[in-house]
Amino acid sequence: MHESFASERETLALAMRTLARQIFLHALREASIEKAFDRHVHCERGVLRVCEDLYDLSSYGRVFVVSIGKAAHTMVEALRGRVGESLEGIVATSVAPSSQVRAFRYFQGGHPVPNQESIRGAEAILKSLGAQNESSLVIFMLSGGGSSIAEKPVDDEMLLEDLIETYRVLVHSGGTIAEINAVRKHLSAVKGGRLALAAYPAQQVSLMVSDVPDASLDALASGPTMPDTTTVEDCYSIANKHEMLGQLPPTVRDLFGRHALEETPKSDHPAFLRSRWWPILSNEAAVKIANAEAARLSFTVNVDNTCDDWDYAAAAEYLLDRARRLRSETGRVCLISGGEVTVKVTNGGTGGRNQQFALACAAQIPGESITVLSAGTDGIDGNSPAAGAVADGTTVERAKARGLDVSAALSRFDAYPFFDTLGDAVVTGPSGNNLRDLRIVLAY
Repeated sequence: MHESFASERETLALAMRTLARQIFLHALREASIEKAFDRHVHCERGVLRVCEDLYDLSSYGRVFVVSIGKAAHTMVEALRGRVGESLEGIVATSVAPSSQVRAFRYFQGGHPVPNQESIRGAEAILKSLGAQNESSLVIFMLSGGGSSIAEKPVDDEMLLEDLIETYRVLVHSGGTIAEINAVRKHLSAVKGGRLALAAYPAQQVSLMVSDVPDASLDALASGPTMPDTTTVEDCYSIANKHEMLGQLPPTVRDLFGRHALEETPKSDHPAFLRSRWWPILSNEAAVKIANAEAARLSFTVNVDNTCDDWDYAAAAEYLLDRARRLRSETGRVCLISGGEVTVKVTNGGTGGRNQQFALACAAQIPGESITVLSAGTDGIDGNSPAAGAVADGTTVERAKARGLDVSAALSRFDAYPFFDTLGDAVVTGPSGNNLRDLRIVLAY
């Protein structure tokens, strides 16, 4: 009888892990860039419509496209599919596509830290934008990852090695994405509205596939085309708050020490008078699609994004408690949480914030009828080949049978080998999209 019960429990747990994957993969497919362009971008008789704006392409002396981020190539393909072969421009992305769009120059920048191609791409973009005039239309297409994919230091004394080390300090600081990008903006020649300055006085429109909170669009790719709402004083406060100064390379530490950061352009700058910004796809879309799929699978669904930008351990405790309470009220429940959690890495294993979150959940739910999936919509979690992972009440027990220890993997920030061994890593490959993360908690 005991063995039969254990077998039934394992069968149910496996079924729930499968359903959690199904909900996530469905959201990944349906929240696609192609479908977002179907909704928001049209071109008929040479007139381009972007959301509520119309652009008569024949009225411009030149139309130039700059696409930056993990979804850069996908966005250019989608735009070309609507406008045709007349487009030209630059694509800066982190993953080399299988084929390139004609009349576009490609640069494979680094992520999560810049590389030499990041600098070459940024320099090419700045040079091309400098050749535009008031009769030009510049179409910017921005997606997550753009901060490192196209980058050039605002201070010529900063070398690539300084940039890389600064990015590592920022990413591992435990700061939110908005805090990290505030500092990046003030160290960059392309971020914080500086691409808009480079393109001035051309007419500009930005199409945005967002991996930042909806209220902080100027944090997307560190806001290269938007007025910057952050200030140099914010940067000094953020560096102090997260104790970064002692870890920054000397050239950057010197700028902070002398309070010598240059301010970014604000909303009153004339470069923004002929600029428009349209988010055409965001985390909200992925959450809504996951919600609908979970409801179709007969779960009572609740969306709770409260823990966006929380520390992963606090977020795990909060969402698990919330799922337990909902289950006691409604029975079989699916709790969906969009956004990102933060991880302050103190020593490096292989993994990312999603797998670390899932591992923290696994440690808290042995024997419980709870399944947790956490994964990134870009298909990449940290320095691992996975998008995320799925965990449940059987994870700890199954891990022990394989000689794995949850606590040890947590302390080493080494979640990927743990979940990979169990077959519970969520591996999709790079998605060509980037809409932040999804956390799916099933309580039954």
